[in-house]
Amino acid sequence: MSTRTEQRLPGGLPAEPPTDELWEAVLAADEHTATSVVLRALDDGVPAEDVLLGMIAPVQRRVGQEWAANRINVAQEHAATAINERAVAALSLHPAARTTPTRGGITVACVDGEWHALPARLLAEVLKLRGWHVDYLGAQVPAPHLITHLHRTDADAVALSSSIATRLPTAHAAITACQAVGVPVLVGGAAFGPDGRYARLLGADAWAPDAGTAADRLAGGPLCRPHPDHQQIDDLPHLADQEYTVVARSSTSLVRTALAALEDAFPAMRTYDGPQRERTAEDLAHIVEFLATALYVDDEELFTGFITWTAQILTARGVPARSLPPTLDILARELKDFPRATRILQHGATALGPFHRSTARNHV
Repeated sequence: MSTRTEQRLPGGLPAEPPTDELWEAVLAADEHTATSVVLRALDDGVPAEDVLLGMIAPVQRRVGQEWAANRINVAQEHAATAINERAVAALSLHPAARTTPTRGGITVACVDGEWHALPARLLAEVLKLRGWHVDYLGAQVPAPHLITHLHRTDADAVALSSSIATRLPTAHAAITACQAVGVPVLVGGAAFGPDGRYARLLGADAWAPDAGTAADRLAGGPLCRPHPDHQQIDDLPHLADQEYTVVARSSTSLVRTALAALEDAFPAMRTYDGPQRERTAEDLAHIVEFLATALYVDDEELFTGFITWTAQILTARGVPARSLPPTLDILARELKDFPRATRILQHGATALGPFHRSTARNHV
């Protein structure tokens, strides 16, 4: 159960966060108005946690949805995120958000390579409101630095956040390192799957789908301390076949080979200028990176989810997704001696069928 106290307006009606007003300010890149909307909501009696989770968090989700649908560009998405981060900072200084720690300590951090820090910041602020002493370390925290911090503090748990699935191997290393020094780990974020399947696979002590649930879980009692003899390889015995290691280490050559083969399949690519070639190489690198991650967790659904999402992103931008199936075929030929990799690529090609047929119809 949440520990927050519901605030009510005169007449007994609950105070509602002005989410639409915040969205309009964020969309207009109006930091002053956005911050004012948040502070006014607090002044009007909306609980600080409701502002964080019922106002700022939904607006940030909408930012991602609008970018995916190509209704806002990357610069607008970055500006909107920065404004939301500024709104959280302003909220944290408001008298309505000031609390005295009455519970233990939680360290909140993003795994190394994860730059989406806002979800972790929202959790940190919710935990403060719930009475925890919080050390918020921010984005991209290398595991050795995280462990150094834990040695200097007395954290009851670590809350690790990751939004991008390709950070799962790094998250696994961080989880194992924290547990090795006796600190249990709660994880959250889209990287761990909508049902937390990768959290369980990687040996995390707890998983939560959102900041409110995470705070409830931590308030419900201490997480189990990990066994000191736990080894990372114990979680993923399939890694013994070395497929993940080979694909991860040969990613540069795989991208180079795929790019050359695609130019043969699509001669128009030979006229690409420098920036176009660079973007294409980046797209190929993402495909290889997600393939490697799918090998790490031995789950083709992770890859098919990424490749169909990529097709949707391309389609929303008016770019035909017809180059994706040949790309997967090229990679499958290069990795023909790796059964798990070829199986994952075949599943990805099958999942792209509807996009490929739709593209073909549009070009008849």
